[in-house]
Amino acid sequence: MRVSLSWLREHVDLPADLTVEQLERALVGLGLEPEAIVDQGATITGSLVVGEVRQIEELTGFKKPIRHCLVDVGAANGTGEPQEIVCGATNFSVGDRVVVILPGGVLPGGFAIGARKTYGRMSKGMICSARELGISDEHAGILVLPPDVSAEPGDDARPVIGLNDVVIELEITPDRGYAMSVRGIARELSHALDVPFRDPGAVAAPGATPTPAYPVEVRDPVGCDRFSARVVRGIDPAAPSPDWMVRRLTVAGIRSISLAVDITNYVMLELGQPMHAFDLDRLRGPLVVRRATAGEKLTTLDGVARVLDAEDMVILDDTGPISLAAVMGGETSEVVPGATVNVLFEAAHWDPVMVGRTARRHKLFSEAAKRWERGVDPALTLVAVDRAVALLTEYGGGTVGDEILDVDHVRPLAPVVIDADLPARRIGVPYPAARVTELLERIGCVVAADGDRLTVTPPSWRPDLTDPADLVEEVARLDGYDNVPGALPLAPAGRGLTDEQRRRRSVARALAENGYVEVLSYPFVSTEFGEALGLPADDPRRAAVRLANPLSDTEPLLRTTLLPPLLATLRRNVGRGQRDLALYEIGVVFHPRAGAAAPSAMGVHDRPSEAEFAAADAAVPHQPWHVAAVLAGEVEPGGWWGAGRPASWADAVEAARIVLDTAGLRGERVVVRQGERAPWHPGRCAELVVDGTVVGYAGELHPAVVSALELPRRTCAMELDLDALPALPVAPAPRISGFPPALIDVALVVDAGVPSADVQRALRDGAGELLESVRLFDVYVSEQLGEGRKSLAYKLTFRAPDRTLTVEEAVVARDAAVAEAASRVGAALRA
Repeated sequence: MRVSLSWLREHVDLPADLTVEQLERALVGLGLEPEAIVDQGATITGSLVVGEVRQIEELTGFKKPIRHCLVDVGAANGTGEPQEIVCGATNFSVGDRVVVILPGGVLPGGFAIGARKTYGRMSKGMICSARELGISDEHAGILVLPPDVSAEPGDDARPVIGLNDVVIELEITPDRGYAMSVRGIARELSHALDVPFRDPGAVAAPGATPTPAYPVEVRDPVGCDRFSARVVRGIDPAAPSPDWMVRRLTVAGIRSISLAVDITNYVMLELGQPMHAFDLDRLRGPLVVRRATAGEKLTTLDGVARVLDAEDMVILDDTGPISLAAVMGGETSEVVPGATVNVLFEAAHWDPVMVGRTARRHKLFSEAAKRWERGVDPALTLVAVDRAVALLTEYGGGTVGDEILDVDHVRPLAPVVIDADLPARRIGVPYPAARVTELLERIGCVVAADGDRLTVTPPSWRPDLTDPADLVEEVARLDGYDNVPGALPLAPAGRGLTDEQRRRRSVARALAENGYVEVLSYPFVSTEFGEALGLPADDPRRAAVRLANPLSDTEPLLRTTLLPPLLATLRRNVGRGQRDLALYEIGVVFHPRAGAAAPSAMGVHDRPSEAEFAAADAAVPHQPWHVAAVLAGEVEPGGWWGAGRPASWADAVEAARIVLDTAGLRGERVVVRQGERAPWHPGRCAELVVDGTVVGYAGELHPAVVSALELPRRTCAMELDLDALPALPVAPAPRISGFPPALIDVALVVDAGVPSADVQRALRDGAGELLESVRLFDVYVSEQLGEGRKSLAYKLTFRAPDRTLTVEEAVVARDAAVAEAASRVGAALRA
């Protein structure tokens, strides 16, 4: 919200000597964060003066009109002689008053002005346009001052054109919609500085007449609980908007369009009440206000044809929808500059939730929509209409119709009951009951005391005051946050990290140390994620929790697996030129509880009961922690030393092993076997089992999934359920033997379909206690081994804790291991 200080002064008696520092401190104390406070006079340096055109010489022989002018700038140039200026604009004549910047001055944007020869003549300074001065977007010609301007040549032009003002830009939080207006900001400043405030919304306005200004039917009083309108006929279609109005709109960032439209924007900025102006002659039949029918179409003022949703509110005439209510008008009924002579002003009150969803759905965040979704005073519609017709008839002529429409279904705000000592208990500052009442009445509340309890009825412009906590915040804010002591509470002694937290941190560190990059994704997925991952129709991961108010309509579900957002991150990075990627994420997934329903709303005035807690907890989805990793491209880069190695399913399995090993799960407790689960390739998917429980999967993604998600070929992934990993007891310190190991290699020939993990497990079980480790170091396939056979070579390490092993002991242990492998999987020693 951008507003000039002079506009605020019309409604609040700010001190004449108010400094920028005092103004900023007052706004910050109110909770209104200033983005910037700019002295407009300082945006232009040097001599900016009023000049009077004395002589114009048209220069010929150039591709565009060029004029050599003599401009009287009084004594501002130090000589009193007319100033030579070359200008390309043609919209001024001899005798006109213009704005001149003399050599040495600097215009907004750092445009320095000097004296130079151009087009064969000397030019000492520049005659300025409104755009060059930064006061509007108009740049068709230079700025010609009105004939009745009282300034003389050589006078400072800043106060003449409104550059002697201070512009305030505020960041308005979503709960303070009333502050998106001059009315709201002026009221707040009156509280902070304790100065009188004149409410422009408190003026008397004529009410509804038996005959409406125009026939209107409101079919949805929930979406639109008030609709007011009035007609002005016979205006001058060519009447321009007054300069002071254009300047204020420009300061606010709104482009001047035409007098009628500018007035609606001006009233919106002044009162906070968005309005719309219809060309009365372009309306066909009575107006109807209702919800849209799904699939209806409307071309809005920005020229975009929009398909409407059943939740949208629209205004229709006999031709169909003519306005997307509270967001943007339609092309068929807009006021046409230079042509419209009869205007219907409309001011209504719309449901903020509906407006917010409509604006996001259509990506139309208009100034009106920003105010509606934050809350607008429903008592302002007639005041706004009366203000608009007064401005239009003053500057555009015309006749105001006597008929006034006002369809009013507004319900008053519900009173809030609060203990008088609640602000003192919550804030820690002794606020007497009388002080609490005084502060709440200052913002417009009606307070009725009943012993130690106060019944507070909020004013119509504060729909955000719905709970005792809101009133406590207002008391602290108005009394001054500086009065709240800054004592920090004592932190209770903690017990450190839980075992689960330590495990997650260790897993994250281990993956990062092995070359994986951690990413943090939003936990939202689209409704098509199941089809993209190729999940079967009965897969429990398809049962996802749907958000009631999602951030994006395209991703309304909570993830049941980490893979969709993680793979989307991989695709985004590939699209930006990163070819070799290894990413991981640790986060929660969401599984709905069977039969769970949304809990009933709980207020904040009292602590919820145990039954309410239990009902709310029963509706919360189960949220286990998962870890997932994805790989694409090369894991070992190529170069002059040789070819690189692309990522394969084995790397995904190794990532899962790193996680399990970091969690303290290794050896015979972990089984890696062939599995089958979407979205992995059926023949390249490993199932990870810990103590007989499947905890995750790893391998290469199915080609159909890779194609559907536009991923690189042979993309691999793994995902484990960290909460499914068993907790480990306190591990005793390992015993380290000081005796040398006995190293023996064995090569076993087995059928090609036998998993190496089964062979390794058989060797470990058969070798007995002397076996320290077993590691697969070679896989060999050839015709000499026979059709469908392979050779697996293992390195066996034997060691005794109390002695040096003899060759005979090591060989006996090796033979026992080979015998067990032969018994279990049909292995034979390779000759």
